[in-house]
Amino acid sequence: MTTQIFMASTLYGTATLAAALDSGCFAPAGRRILLVSNNATTPETTPAVDRMPGFERLRSRFDDVVSWNEAVFPFHPGGWAPRVEDVPMWERYLRLLWNLGDDDVALAVESLQVHPALGVAQIFTDAPLTVYADGLMSYGPTRNKLDPLVGTRVERLLHLDLVPGLEPLLLTEFGVAPEVVATTAFTEVLAELAGTGGDLPDVTEPALLLGQYLSALDILSAEEEEDLHVRMLKGAVGLGHSRVVFKPHPTAPARFTRTLEEEAERLGVGLTVVDTPVLAEVLYQRMRPALVVGCFSTALLTASALYGLPVARVGTEILLDRLTPFENSNRVPVTVVDALLPDPSDGEAVAKGRGRMDTDALGGLVRAVGFTMQPRILPDLRPEAERYLSTRLDDGTLRYFRKKRLTSLGLPGGVPPQLGFLPRNATVRKVARRARRLRRAMARR
Repeated sequence: MTTQIFMASTLYGTATLAAALDSGCFAPAGRRILLVSNNATTPETTPAVDRMPGFERLRSRFDDVVSWNEAVFPFHPGGWAPRVEDVPMWERYLRLLWNLGDDDVALAVESLQVHPALGVAQIFTDAPLTVYADGLMSYGPTRNKLDPLVGTRVERLLHLDLVPGLEPLLLTEFGVAPEVVATTAFTEVLAELAGTGGDLPDVTEPALLLGQYLSALDILSAEEEEDLHVRMLKGAVGLGHSRVVFKPHPTAPARFTRTLEEEAERLGVGLTVVDTPVLAEVLYQRMRPALVVGCFSTALLTASALYGLPVARVGTEILLDRLTPFENSNRVPVTVVDALLPDPSDGEAVAKGRGRMDTDALGGLVRAVGFTMQPRILPDLRPEAERYLSTRLDDGTLRYFRKKRLTSLGLPGGVPPQLGFLPRNATVRKVARRARRLRRAMARR
């Protein structure tokens, strides 16, 4: 008998799995287990997926629900990995704990390049893998170089068609074929969740602000993040909205909300804060917002692509500059949102639902950015990146690259054309390496 194990850390991801099951993306199995992982910094104070409003509507797709946190306790799911010599012991332990017996196991996981998904894949060494993407990161390259013993077991990538026409780069180094989860199946699953969160505020057609907790990732300071939310509010007010709803990130501190409330009072705007931890898509269905404003949340694309709501993005220009290192996996999501969605200062573009770039042009940009992020993982994209940079690089697209990065890779736009041979010159690279070693040695003295 085959047991399928589906790993999920978010309600959005669980909804994606439910839609994939409903639309026949998975073969029949003797048993289906949902493996829940609470990856919050402090799991003890943050509800896990199976404790969130609406989960029970999705529960029927699975025979059992088990907890990864309990299985690896007292370790944190995001910080623990099995030692190679302990893998056989861990597999025996999990088979006993979850009553797997001698069943064949098939895994469906998210974010395979990091733990806990990577650890689960390493423990079940013979299990075929399906990776499902619950956001915009599927359009970017694989974050880290995967062990071929794991990467070659991936049979497909399931993803939502959030940007029609844009092909994911994730796991393409292993020849993994992307497969779209039917949009109708996903919206039908979201419709099941529409009635959850019964104590939601009764507000119709407001401007909805989507908070993100970027300071927790050390991308912005707490003060900068508060200012980001204030900019969202001012953008909505500038477009004529007087009723505003703010959906804070579930783990964001309360003071973020207080700062926004003070600014709303100063502007004379009615502000309602949603304290119930529900998906943004539930609010789309219950409130039917007249405008959705966020930074680079995947929910901005679901608002636009799935519900036809007007959207605007704020703060992406700061993040394009701040994301470090350059290969930060948030870079492609930020690039996609910045290029596709309008700024609230451009009322005409917001009304027309038009950003800086169409999806055809976006494909070339994303592949060029993807190569500059991970040239060793995606070396075959170099010719395409060179063509893009030599023909499309201008003041509008230069914001998505860094001159230093282009120079180090010997790509157009990095150094003046007459000096373009330098980054590819072996002697020059050798001298540069010696100079860097000398500089580091001097710094240690």
